[in-house]
This record gives sequence, C-alpha cells and structure tokens, in this order.
Amino acid sequence: MTSIKHLLGSSLLALGLLSQTVPAAEKTTPIHFGDITWESGSLITEILRTIVEKGYGYPTDTLPGSTVSLEAALAKNDVQVIGEEWAGRSPAWIKAEGEGKVFGLGDTVKGATEGWWVPEYVIKGDPERGIKAVAPDLKSVADLPKYKDVFKDQEEPSKGRFLNSPSGWTSEIVNTQKLKAYGLTDSYVNFRTGSGAALDAEVSSSIKRGKPVLFYYWSPTPLLGRFKLVKLEEPPFSAEAWKTLSDANNPNPIGSASLAAHLAIGVSAPFHSQYPDLVAFFQKVDLPIDLLNQTLGQMSEKRLEPKAVAQSFLKDHPEVWKAWVPAEVAAKVSQSL
Repeated sequence: MTSIKHLLGSSLLALGLLSQTVPAAEKTTPIHFGDITWESGSLITEILRTIVEKGYGYPTDTLPGSTVSLEAALAKNDVQVIGEEWAGRSPAWIKAEGEGKVFGLGDTVKGATEGWWVPEYVIKGDPERGIKAVAPDLKSVADLPKYKDVFKDQEEPSKGRFLNSPSGWTSEIVNTQKLKAYGLTDSYVNFRTGSGAALDAEVSSSIKRGKPVLFYYWSPTPLLGRFKLVKLEEPPFSAEAWKTLSDANNPNPIGSASLAAHLAIGVSAPFHSQYPDLVAFFQKVDLPIDLLNQTLGQMSEKRLEPKAVAQSFLKDHPEVWKAWVPAEVAAKVSQSL
C-alpha cells in the first residue's frame, strides 16, 4: 500500500511539474505580439516570432496599435510581447512596471539613441553637390530661433518647421514639450507627418534635394546609416526635467536631453510566469547595432518584408542568435530555414 501511495505521489508530482512547464493551452493559444510599425521594431518582432514558433513550437500572431495603446494592452495581457520596448520612458509603462503588470527583459540593442537632427551639409556645406552651409554656427537647440528662416515652413513662412515623431509615440509628447521648454513655439511649427514611413520619406526627400530639414529621429534605423547627419546638443539629462517632458499635461516643461535608451522586450506578467523558457531566451537577446542598422538599410532600400529579412538574418548570422537559445532549439530553427 505504501509503495502504491509512493508511486501515485511521484506520478502526481511529475504531472504537476509537467503542467507547470508545458501547459497544454500553450501549444494551441497564440502568443500575441504587438504589431510594431517602425523598421527595427518590425524586424526584431519577426526574428523573435520565428524562433518562438520554429524553435519552441508555440504559435504566435500580431495585434496592431500605437506605442501608447500597445503598452496599455500589454498591462492588460491583451498583448503578451512587445518586441522593441523603449523601457522606462512613458508614464504608462512606469506605472504598469511598478505594479508588476509588465516586465522589460534584456538589453536587446546597446547604443540606441534619439534626438533632433539636421543634415551635415546644413552646417558644413557639401562642395561635391554644390551646397553651401546655411547655418554654420548651428550646434544646439538654443541656436534654433535665429535659424528659423533656414528651416522655413511652407504653410507658415514666418516660422521654421520641426518634424516631430510619428503620431501616437511617447516621443511625440516629449518633442512637443521640448518645443515649449526651449521656447520654440513662437518660431517653429510642430509638424507631424503621421507615420514613421511618412517621416522617413519627408526627411529622405529633403536630403536628396539638398534642402535644410530639422527633424526628430532615432537609432537603430536605416536612415542614420544612409546619410551624414548632425545631432543637436541639448541640456544634460535630468530625471526631474524628464518627468515634465513625458507628461503632456505639464504646463511648464523643463528642457533636457532624453532619457538614455534602454531597448528591451516588453512582456506581460501572465506571460512572464507562464513561459519561463521564453523569458530565459528574451533575456539573452543581443543585436549588434551596426549589423542591425546595415540589415535595416538593405530592408529599406530593397523594400523587403520584415518576415523575409528575419529569415535571411537568422540564416546568415547564426553566430549572433544561437547564443540566445539552447542547442536543441537552435537546431530546430536552423532546420526550418
């Protein structure tokens, strides 16, 4: 009788451990990834999805949304994964993280940056293209008022034009607050192109025509690898100032460089507890920024789909991603490519 009880106990324990590691629902219920619209985010998402599906055997899908809406969805577990989360930047993320509803896993792209940029020829000229310097003393955001005519807005010629980030991003709020903090609202139009693709097209078109353009941008992106750009200086980062910049309702924002970028993989709390194998994988993801920018540049120039580029990346650079996963998972991914 004792032997039977012992056997039953051992069997139940084994079943209990099995249910903790591989619940049946995991293999049938898709893991919802946020459908990120910018190039690096969409590529990273497809790289992660390929490894999750082919290496671990979990089905996935994507759900669309802006940065703000996806962060809200992640906190509610309506979305389980955001492939490129600029962690710690938005009040919504900070609140959800403090409440234990979301987690930022890993340090996925080291050296990422963002800021306000102008083409190098605006400051130094470009003799080969016959372009003269039109703002030779432009170094920082404090110099912008005297150069408003250089960046003249076509619809409001008495002001310059600043190209803000895509609508719905946390950085759109920050940039709008920065315009106030730097005293630029009287001299510059806060112009929103709408989408990341529209912003990229506006900037690229201006640069190819040799026209002055002032814009917000970030890295990793193909744009920063394709053109010679100068990042304008801002006051040193201040945590207190950052609170006023990330709060759209703060009437008296204080100027400051943006919070240092920490790119992570955002996951919901239920995901974090339900998928320890994927959490371990996500924590190890490390994409070299130069290689990533190069890959993004090719994706943009050749107009390739992120999913196809992700497949090629995994096939061509096993030395990068195989360090993130166990050998048996890597073998399954490699076999699927």
